[in-house]
Amino acid sequence: MEGQVEKTVQFEKIEQAMNLFGSFDENIRIIEDAFDVKVISRDNDIRVSGSENGVEKASAVIKKLLEIASNGDIITKQNVNYLVELANEEQLGMVKDYLEDYICLTARGKPVKSKTHGQSRYVETISKNVITFGIGPAGTGKTFLAVALAVKSFKSKEVDRIVLTRPAVEAGEKLGFLPGDLQNKVDPYLRPLYDALYELMGPETYLKYLEKGMIEVAPLAYMRGRTLDNSFIILDEAQNTTPEQMKMFLTRIGFGSKAVITGDITQIDLPGDKKSGLKEVMNILKDIKGIEFVYLSEKDVVRHELVQKIIKAYEKYDTQKKHR
Repeated sequence: MEGQVEKTVQFEKIEQAMNLFGSFDENIRIIEDAFDVKVISRDNDIRVSGSENGVEKASAVIKKLLEIASNGDIITKQNVNYLVELANEEQLGMVKDYLEDYICLTARGKPVKSKTHGQSRYVETISKNVITFGIGPAGTGKTFLAVALAVKSFKSKEVDRIVLTRPAVEAGEKLGFLPGDLQNKVDPYLRPLYDALYELMGPETYLKYLEKGMIEVAPLAYMRGRTLDNSFIILDEAQNTTPEQMKMFLTRIGFGSKAVITGDITQIDLPGDKKSGLKEVMNILKDIKGIEFVYLSEKDVVRHELVQKIIKAYEKYDTQKKHR
């Protein structure tokens, strides 16, 4: 057919091609539909045919996916859709960095790595700055990556302590109505932070350092009046801080410490008459050296692919509502 071209991409092992094609060739079908090409595998070759533009983009995506496969990682539909989107935006070159990112191993020996360019930039920014704000929707790995970097810094003795905190907004920081002792009362609000530490360190190691005071998980109200030296401090769900709480937290940071503040400004649970400390600080501190803001988007969501679609649908709904 006129205007049709063919390009060949080689692979080393049949396992890589099987990983690339996916269950019932579902990964390849995404690529074929996205670029209007035909993809077949013969011997150690993957042949891509179609229009010149489509073949170029499809071949580039396939090469990147084979890189993922060669590292021993399982290729997911999310990997494929993300790379297809980057190829369509002529931004596939950005992928190189995140493919090489490696932070640490989980307690089960699974490597923790950036999965998108946005996540890669987030990890790099945390490494370079004293204070980093990670702002974006649910599922973008803001908290988990920050905890992974905290564990890495702790294990390499860059810091002496990990401090994780978040506001207990739903109870207005007044936890008396909940049953049990103080720890029982705050645990429901801190559960996501515990989960991340359990996965990265294992329950036994986590409890050992907790008992020694080298790991602390506490509600934001307990940070008042303290100075935290040589610590890796994470404030999670920061959109639910008041301006006063945000200022209080930021002024706790001592010598040799690093802080990461994460939040989603589209999910503010504060009462209607209260301002979000995160929204306010985005303007106050935007030009200070040593403090950097990283904005993640639905492209960086690493949960189920439906989560991306849900976020996009809500963004569309909110935009339409503003213009009514």
